[in-house]
Order: sequence, then structure tokens, then C-alpha cells
Amino acid sequence: MGRHTLAEEPVPHPLDPPKRQQGRSETTGSHRIVAAKAPRRRIAKWPIAVAGLVVLVALGVFGWNWADSVLNNRAEAQAASCGGNRTTIKLVVTPQIAKPVEAAAHRWDADLTPVHGACFQVNVTTKSSSEVLDALTGKTDLSTIGGLPDGWVPESSYWVTQLTAAKPELIGSPAMPIGSGPPADYPFVGLAVSSVGGTTDENQQRATQSFRAYLKEPAQLADFAAAGIRAS
Repeated sequence: MGRHTLAEEPVPHPLDPPKRQQGRSETTGSHRIVAAKAPRRRIAKWPIAVAGLVVLVALGVFGWNWADSVLNNRAEAQAASCGGNRTTIKLVVTPQIAKPVEAAAHRWDADLTPVHGACFQVNVTTKSSSEVLDALTGKTDLSTIGGLPDGWVPESSYWVTQLTAAKPELIGSPAMPIGSGPPADYPFVGLAVSSVGGTTDENQQRATQSFRAYLKEPAQLADFAAAGIRAS
């Protein structure tokens, strides 16, 4: 007596489930791996850029061909509308500006530029401003400058002022400078044909003014610059 007997642990039956040990997690010490989110697949941008460039080039080629076709068709239509009949616009210009104006006239003629359904060609004569003023004011015969011109371009507004004072009826449209190169300003003035007994052709006057505007376009201004004349 007095001795404590230890209770014997029952022997586990082979079919019983294994006994869990105290203090151990249900995972038996293993770590569960939580699946991370798969990274997004990045799409390469260069194929999109190349495809866009190809589309732009294709559109540019198409646009160029379309514009070229339109211009050709328009030129053919203009040539057909002329029917071989073209009215001449006569210009008298000072020698300093003759070269670029003549180049512009050749370009205008080649383009078959119509004005109100009619076709005009430009004939440029070179005369000094004093010769033109004398002929227009009656000091000499008009034949010395080839007859009354539709337009006149002296080197300075001084000459237009002299003509306005002597023969105001000859001024068909106000003078507009088409270049500058001190002391010149090269005013383009339209003249009134009816003032010397002729009949005024409104289309011809419009054509003269259209050619004056044509002289202010980039291609003509480049010719003026090559001749040392600045745009005004």
C-alpha cells in the first residue's frame, strides 16, 4: 500500500484513427501556399504603331492620287470650256519687275485659268513708267505702248498719283502694291478701257484683278524674291 500505480495507456487498435498530438496545428507543421494572382500579359505596342503608320501612308497616297486626279480633271474641263477661244489681258510693267510677272503670266496661261466661265491669256509688255504715263495722258500716242493696257505696274505709286491727277477716268480699280524694294512699291492699277471710247468688258476687268491676286500667291512671290523684290 502507499504506492501509486500508473494507469496503463490503452493500446490503440490498428483500425483506430491516429491520435492528434497536443499543440500541433491541423496542418501538421506544413505551410499552405496561397496562389498569387497571375500577372497581366502586356501587349506589345510597336505592332499597333506600325499598323497605324501603314494606314496613314496608305491614306496619304490615296489622298495625293485623288487630289491629282481632281486637278487633272479640272484642267481638262477648263481646257474644254475655253473651246480654243481666249481673250488677251494686256499688261504694261516697269523693267525691274518684268521677269517675275512674265513668269507668272506663262504659268497662268499654262493653267488655262478661267474667270466667270471665260478663258484669258496674259500679254506682258515692258515699258518705262515715264513712257507709259506720257501715252496714257496724251502726250504721246497710245501705239507707243501697244495700245491701252488693261493693267499697269510702274515701280512707284508716284506714277499712279500723276495719272490720277491728269486722267482720273482712266483708273478702273485702285492700285495695289505687289512687291517692295525701296524706293519702289510696284503698284498694280487696273485701267478703264471705256474711258478712251472703247467698251468695258466686265469679265476682262475681273480677269485683270484675278491676275493681280494671282501675283500674290506663293509661287509668284518666290519669283519676286529671286528678282530681289520682297512681298508687300
